[in-house]
Order: sequence, then C-alpha cells, then structure tokens
Amino acid sequence: MNFGLSEERFEERKQDLINATNRLKEALKEEESELMIDAVLHRYEFTFELAWETLKDYLEYSGVAINTGSPREVIKESFVHNLISDGEVWIKMMLARNSLSHLYDEETSRQVYNEIKNEYINQIQKLIETLEKDK
Repeated sequence: MNFGLSEERFEERKQDLINATNRLKEALKEEESELMIDAVLHRYEFTFELAWETLKDYLEYSGVAINTGSPREVIKESFVHNLISDGEVWIKMMLARNSLSHLYDEETSRQVYNEIKNEYINQIQKLIETLEKDK
C-alpha cells in the first residue's frame, strides 16, 4: 500500500541509512581517542536520525497512520509492527541522541559511545536486515 510516499523515496532513504551505518561502523573500528569518540557520536546522531526517519517512511508506505510523526511515536509503531524487536532500547537510543544534541558532558559522551559500540549499532543493523528481508 502506498499512501503518498513512493517506493523510490523509501529505497533512497534506506540506502542513505545503510551508507550512514557503514560509516558509523568504520569509525567504531578506529582506536579510541577523544577525536574518534567525537566522530562516532556525530555519526551516531546522523545515523539515528536516518533510522527513525526510515522507519517512519516504511510505516507510511505500508499504510500505517502516524499522528505526530515524533521519533517516540514512530519507535512505538515500529515495535508494534515488528520492525524493531526491542522498543525500550530504541527509546534509550533516542534519548541518547537527544542528550548529545543538547549538552556536552564527557562522562555522558563516553557512556553513549560505549552503548553505541556495544548495543546501538547492532539494533540499527538488525533494522537494516529487517528492511532488506521485507523488500
């Protein structure tokens, strides 16, 4: 079903997400330094933004009505529709991205960096795999 969003637009957004995720993975492979942590955090912000927007596009393309289009609402609907398997982690991911956007605290940044490396990147990769299977 298509409710105003073209398949081509969704595929473009998904490809952007794949590219951003690959760039985030590249940064995560580098030796930890303050500069690399900053790079990972920046790439994460961008990648998370693409992830939730891709989810929103997919839901809209599938005919799911989104009321506000907020990241929280999109995450909840994505969980309901089995696009993501752990809604709580995705909410944590959103909150982590929000914390990076509004302040800089070295301890928080280091914590978010570790969460990206140990958990969040895996959640984003799972999403890509789900979207790829659902072609």
